Amino acid sequence: MEYLTTHLLFNLSLLIVLLFPFFIWSKLYGSFQNYKGIALLYCFVSIILCFLLSYRVSDSVVLDLRMVPFVIGALYMRLSPLLGLLVIILRAFHGIDFGFYFVFGIYGFLSIFFWFISPWFFKLQSNQRILFSTCVTFIFSVFITIFIELFHFPFQILDLWIAFTVIPPLGVAMLSFIIEMIEKSQLLYHQLLKSEKLEAVEQMGAAISHEIRNPLTSAIGFAQLLNEESLESGKRKQYLSIIKGELEAAERVIKDYLTFSKPQIESVEKLNVNEELYHLLNLLEPLANLYSIKISCKFSSIVYIEGDRQKFHQCFINIIRNVIESLSNGGDILIETETSKKNVIIYIKDSGLGMSKKQLNRLGEPYYSTNGKKGTGLGIMVAYSIVKAMGGTIDVQSSIGIGTIFRFSFKRVGNI
Repeated sequence: MEYLTTHLLFNLSLLIVLLFPFFIWSKLYGSFQNYKGIALLYCFVSIILCFLLSYRVSDSVVLDLRMVPFVIGALYMRLSPLLGLLVIILRAFHGIDFGFYFVFGIYGFLSIFFWFISPWFFKLQSNQRILFSTCVTFIFSVFITIFIELFHFPFQILDLWIAFTVIPPLGVAMLSFIIEMIEKSQLLYHQLLKSEKLEAVEQMGAAISHEIRNPLTSAIGFAQLLNEESLESGKRKQYLSIIKGELEAAERVIKDYLTFSKPQIESVEKLNVNEELYHLLNLLEPLANLYSIKISCKFSSIVYIEGDRQKFHQCFINIIRNVIESLSNGGDILIETETSKKNVIIYIKDSGLGMSKKQLNRLGEPYYSTNGKKGTGLGIMVAYSIVKAMGGTIDVQSSIGIGTIFRFSFKRVGNI
């Protein structure tokens, strides 16, 4: 003969195993406590499972662990009316007898009781909620056990007391603890995300204000010099030119930030990759000469991609300029293209100092630059955003003392 304790322990293990798939599902929609649809489904399935694995003591008494999912759902999800009704309906399938009326009375009372105390329950501390739900389950388990013993149903008394006064409270305590721990971990996770976002905003605000303040301070200084009556005409034009350049520098910082924030592709057109890269290299040739850098090309056959010409230029100007400025002692840069049936690959290779694994992992982060005080990191951030908006990908490989390779991949749209 199977003992009731063994039967209920097996039932409890199934309830705990069943909890984890529902928690994984609920994580896709938010917290387990807030998403009542999934919580209600778990409680319904658990109660039905308990009835399917019930233990019949006599013709009118059927024992199981229905109280465990009922207490959890009633206290943590405030579903006591629905769960109480489900328990009563399922008990009716075993027969409308004395046991049915007892279940109707006890679960009807519990449904009303839990409904009214649930707002107070949520105001308790985590440990207090676990303790309260366990104690309530223990009290009603003792009451049911005494009821069964008073009516002298043919049953082993020790097995009955161990099974029904230990296992249900233990099950409620375990499930309550799991729920509280997952809720706490989710709360900490959201707080961490919030703090990371605030930190990123602070860094971004500090960097932008710093980069805009420098040219504006310079422009203000020269504007004050313009007030001097004895200023020569040539100097005045020179100062005005400097003020214009500083204001344009501030405008570029704002433009880079807006491009990073909203890198929408405004106008899509067919771009000849080789032709666009040649155009960019002509623009950057004076800067390369200034740093004593030789830029060479190795282009494949003519290929096309779709994208915004202005954004494409901005992306590769930012990357190549960053590479040039990183080669402070001169060096070589190779621009290379490859084609496949589906993609166009653009390589930018340099012979610089390279980057460590830590620097490589941080590349593209808000306001992280490998160029020290000269850089803000905005250029790389903007480039990453533009490539993503155009449906492309970036892969960067680097080795200390050897150099860095940027690999861009875009979808090919055909030849002439």
